[in-house]
Amino acid sequence: MAAIETFYDVIRRQGVTRRSFTKFCSLTAASLGLGQSAAVQMAQALETKPRIPVIWMHGLECTCCSESFIRSAHPLAKDVVLSMISLDYDDTIMAAAGHQAEAILEETKEKYKGKYILAVEGNPPLNEGGMFCIDGGKPFVEKLKWMAEDAMAIIAWGACASWGCVQAAKPNPTQATPIDKVIKDKPIIKVPGCPPIAEVMTGVVTFVTTFGRLPELDRQGRPKMFYSQRIHDKCYRRPHFDAGQFVEEWDDEAARKGHCLYKMGCKGPTTYNACSTVRWNGGVSFPIQSGHGCIGCSEEDFWDKGSFYDRLTKINHFGIEHNADEVGLAAAAVVGGAVAVHAGVTAVKRITTKHEG
Repeated sequence: MAAIETFYDVIRRQGVTRRSFTKFCSLTAASLGLGQSAAVQMAQALETKPRIPVIWMHGLECTCCSESFIRSAHPLAKDVVLSMISLDYDDTIMAAAGHQAEAILEETKEKYKGKYILAVEGNPPLNEGGMFCIDGGKPFVEKLKWMAEDAMAIIAWGACASWGCVQAAKPNPTQATPIDKVIKDKPIIKVPGCPPIAEVMTGVVTFVTTFGRLPELDRQGRPKMFYSQRIHDKCYRRPHFDAGQFVEEWDDEAARKGHCLYKMGCKGPTTYNACSTVRWNGGVSFPIQSGHGCIGCSEEDFWDKGSFYDRLTKINHFGIEHNADEVGLAAAAVVGGAVAVHAGVTAVKRITTKHEG
């Protein structure tokens, strides 16, 4: 069997220089929040390790994850698909169809047994034997289990694969089910969002390709490098939240000034994602920057938590702006009160000790 080409082999054949390759590794490491040493590791891995075979399957979904993926800027989706990985099957973008596509799937499964990544977009509906989603003449749930048997790991793309998404909204007549409720004997990376950010998707693929292992995951199975902070923590409107400056009605004066959208239902304070740092459309913007509150699409059951415009949480803010002198006086009052209480307690202890003596 011929050796599988490395990423470096492919780009060198395409005329990419060593200098450009090194720059690519540095930029990609930076986009993943990794240091310069990681860029060196990335270069070494992409030079020596064979490209990882990837099988990309589609269940019950709208293909918005694929739409997001192809818009990645760092790295470009074409570099990921054509050079970094060996995308052996994806019925949405591959030229083959019908029996020919099914033959490719079987061949890849056998050829790369235990070495391929199974990327899943969408979820399997379980009601009536899975008949609400048929793929290649079979219920998708059967095809999913069959391909998962020999997979190295599974990536659950988007809210559909991670949580079930709108297909699983109450009353869920098709019994649409998240991937981890069906496949329980394989490591699963959840990359939620509706859809996920393009660079988050390519970043996860790049990490696995480079280091040959899964990124560090949180307790819900999401990569910590992208899902460890709330959108609220790095939102550029956060100072307005802290100052008590909120949009009260769409297109009011506060909305025109870019004040906080919390009262309009923004779920940024309870949503973990990289939207406010990585952003969308090549890092240009994200929903809050466009004037609409976060709907929490990367969180479980976001579709069943009421209107996107309801305030679902009660979070205290600092209040209307104060100048430095007022804040200083307030802080001094708090400290002074604490000192007085401490002094009082100390005095009581001394008196009590004296009488007991």
